[in-house]
Amino acid sequence: MKHSIKVSGNHAAVFLSDKIYVNDASILRSELLEVMEQGVTDIRIDLSGLTYIDSSGLGTFVTINKRTKEKNGRLVLTGAQGLPLELFKRTRLDRVFTIE
Repeated sequence: MKHSIKVSGNHAAVFLSDKIYVNDASILRSELLEVMEQGVTDIRIDLSGLTYIDSSGLGTFVTINKRTKEKNGRLVLTGAQGLPLELFKRTRLDRVFTIE
């Protein structure tokens, strides 16, 4: 997984590419929870460069979505396509997340 996180005030823009496996999901979860501890409540994750995500990656998004809602914030996923988008639909997580 290749990723970057840019924080501006209470907003974070996250860019993901390549594939997310269990180790990557753990790193991403830790980094996102850390920026949330610093006051970030709104997170926008660009998935346009993502080609694969496993169940642990989906679990990371569920965790972050729950935490943003607890802080009266919002998680938005953008650019999902191919297999990642198909997994969101098959697991019905496209009904849980805001996907643009």
